[in-house]
Amino acid sequence: MRGADAPSVTIGRMTNREKLHRLVDELTDAELAPTLRLVETQRHDPTLRALTDAPEDDEPWTDEDEAAVAESRADFAGGRTLSHEEMLRRHG
Repeated sequence: MRGADAPSVTIGRMTNREKLHRLVDELTDAELAPTLRLVETQRHDPTLRALTDAPEDDEPWTDEDEAAVAESRADFAGGRTLSHEEMLRRHG
């Protein structure tokens, strides 16, 4: 079997650059533009860079954290939340 239907075979170890090239080559035309925007944003957005470079949160999970999560889940289950789209529609 050859071409697009052939199973992919990896021989040896691929570098991250090789893996990325392979993934890009497998993208459909429709996937190219949004993927390019994502990569450009990732590379040039200082906020994303700061989040990526931030140390992992090592604070212990507290009873207060657990209560806040339980409250938010109850609000969601009770229909007391807004979707992102609805929030933007109401508040811009």
